[in-house]
Amino acid sequence: MAQPARLEPTLEARVEDDAVIRLRGVVNRFGPQTVHDGVDLDVRRGEVLGVVGGSGTGKSVLMRTIIGLREPQAGTIEVLGRDTRALDNAQSKELRSHWGVLFQDGALFSSLTVAENIMVPLKEYTNLSPRLMEEVTKVKVTMVGLPVEAGSKYPGQLSGGMRKRAGLARALALDPAIVFLDEPTAGLDPIGAANFDQLIRSLQQSLGLTVVMVTHDLDSLIAICDRIAVLIDKKVVVGTIPELLKLDHPWIQEYFRGPRARAAFGS
Repeated sequence: MAQPARLEPTLEARVEDDAVIRLRGVVNRFGPQTVHDGVDLDVRRGEVLGVVGGSGTGKSVLMRTIIGLREPQAGTIEVLGRDTRALDNAQSKELRSHWGVLFQDGALFSSLTVAENIMVPLKEYTNLSPRLMEEVTKVKVTMVGLPVEAGSKYPGQLSGGMRKRAGLARALALDPAIVFLDEPTAGLDPIGAANFDQLIRSLQQSLGLTVVMVTHDLDSLIAICDRIAVLIDKKVVVGTIPELLKLDHPWIQEYFRGPRARAAFGS
């Protein structure tokens, strides 16, 4: 399979503009229920952005909308300077090669080994030889802290933490500019969650990644997020934790000043 031609950068991508993702007026509805009503959001190049919100605020829905798994009822979505809703199939496929996604629990194909899972995007988006794919796969396995022999194992033979690392290796297979993480530390014990947080931060810094992370884990927000996007009242508010704490909104105050928050902050 021939590798698709690379998209030429638009003017927006070439100018001094650090927003690699830009949402304007995004609306998401499920029947009569409106989840997002005119969401505006900029994700800066090279940052780790945490996405939080109460139950039913559509955190994962927003992520799925950005990566094209859901069509919004209104609004524009630009990723790397491209309007995702204005691209044809070939252009959409090319753009998808610039991001990786880690879904909850890794979302690995159970009938494939870890190595075969990592090769899935390589087979879809590149024309690398089988030998080169094997070499790339080994690099990605070790990059996420797994032993090389984990590549020959099936997801069912791995612990939850190892499955997440394997899923992350697959998300990094194409050397993406952006990585989306959906509840990456859910189900992990505190030590495993802390180690995974540090892995994400280390990879983000060494690879220059932009990371969008949907999470409810306060420890993760404190440890690795540069800014936090809070979904409230069908909109989004973005800032650092000190900036958000200045806002007089009941949910924000309860979330960042409640008992769990005090424990996470060590106060």
